Amino acid sequence: MSKHDWALILGASSGFGEATALQLAAAGMNIFGVHLDRREGLARVAEIEERIRAEGREPVFFNVNAADEEKRAQVIAAMRERVAPKEEKVRVLLHSLAFGALRPMVGEGAVSQKQMDMTCDVMGHSLIYWTRDLLAAGLMGEGGRIFAMTSEGSTRVLPSYGPVAAAKVVLESHIRHLAVELAPMGITANAILAGVTDTPALRKIPGNEKLIEAASARNPHGRLTTALDVARAIRVLAMPETQWVTGNTIRVDGGEGITG
Repeated sequence: MSKHDWALILGASSGFGEATALQLAAAGMNIFGVHLDRREGLARVAEIEERIRAEGREPVFFNVNAADEEKRAQVIAAMRERVAPKEEKVRVLLHSLAFGALRPMVGEGAVSQKQMDMTCDVMGHSLIYWTRDLLAAGLMGEGGRIFAMTSEGSTRVLPSYGPVAAAKVVLESHIRHLAVELAPMGITANAILAGVTDTPALRKIPGNEKLIEAASARNPHGRLTTALDVARAIRVLAMPETQWVTGNTIRVDGGEGITG
């Protein structure tokens, strides 16, 4: 990785996105960050930007809705204006958007069609749109790495997690198709399945306390996965030597997933 490489982090202000932005900056990459925060969250964003600068790297953050087509076009244009004159590229795209409906599928409080469509669009389909626009703008080429955060909920039933689970299934399918379609361009695509991690997104899931307790008990390491664990793995997977690793759902969970 070099000072001419950039990473685009979707969901850069907390959790996996924040940790990965900091790890990739430490590895020598500049960071484009897309996040959606109200005024009270902007101090945290400023802190992340300062930590990236402390690594000698450049942060450029956009406080916009990553699923909005018009905003996406504006961000892509601003990115191109920043890197094109220097012939720099986006080497890593991380999709770590955690905004969706947590509701049952049927009965009282069931998810609406609008909520289901929104969840799958933000947490699933938007990966395709960002990838397509990066390529169309000439911002990513050979050696590119695409990562998308999935979860165990894609194959297990959790209370009120159905809409998000559907989005994760969509996301994993998109990764497989991107891996095949982008292989001739020398770009890889992988989904990252983290173990249960105490993030702001997890805290919104009903019954998260039981999830945390169960995961801590069954993880061979006797603790939860952390965002830093995941970010370190992505940092390694972003290296040039991993060009033959593509189309996978990669567990980063300390063995949690094989213990039942």
